[in-house]
Amino acid sequence: MEVTLRKISEEDKPVLANLIELYRYDLSLYDGSRPNRHGLFGYRWLDSYWTSNKRHPFFIMADGEIAGFVLVNDFCRLCEPGEANSIAEFFVLSGLRRRGVGREAAIKVFRKFPGKWEVLQHSENTPSMDFWESVIYDLTRGQYRKLEAETDDWTGQALIFTLNP
Repeated sequence: MEVTLRKISEEDKPVLANLIELYRYDLSLYDGSRPNRHGLFGYRWLDSYWTSNKRHPFFIMADGEIAGFVLVNDFCRLCEPGEANSIAEFFVLSGLRRRGVGREAAIKVFRKFPGKWEVLQHSENTPSMDFWESVIYDLTRGQYRKLEAETDDWTGQALIFTLNP
């Protein structure tokens, strides 16, 4: 299966918004979030992906079809602002999981933005923790730091590493 990244145009923002609903539904298992009175989870930072040059939205494509999305920004919880890139959100359609699509997409996005990275996972989301640790371990040959991260409303794991060009 050929996996590529495709920059999301502003015209395709509604498609991303629809996929984010599926993603947020999946995450509600771990973070307890609930949809609003219209049945939508929403995503308050969606518009900023077309107004900030520090945010990068991509569709994950598998054999030319949309397989998910990845949102990259420089908002970090442990690294200094602007010091590292971060995987803000990452989603692969459930029917394509465990088939290498996510792994290949993650590696492609890391290589697209070489340098320092911070990747966070919710502490209850063990599949995510296992996925990211496996990908980053293989990519860096084990050269990364694993830290606990906590804010007022979030607890999880942070993986920090540098990928040289």
